Amino acid sequence: MSYTGDQVAAATAAMDKFRAGAEGEIGAALVVVGLSADRASKEARIRDDMIVVAHRAGASLRQLAEASGLGRKTVTSIVSGEARSPR
Repeated sequence: MSYTGDQVAAATAAMDKFRAGAEGEIGAALVVVGLSADRASKEARIRDDMIVVAHRAGASLRQLAEASGLGRKTVTSIVSGEARSPR
């Protein structure tokens, strides 16, 4: 696999953002935590978008709650747009 200079610079900037000046094991752990949190947030947005799509296509709130592992109240909020996070 090869990466462009821009891709390497973007990855380094993201790591530096989360490292916040900490070195060694602490800095590395902070980078992993920060990057994981970013990824989890992105995955949650994708999940929420697909919940809305599935509901519009006819999936019930119960089906969506079971498939997503979320409570019906949370699924209802997502479907109604109340839980939508800004992009």
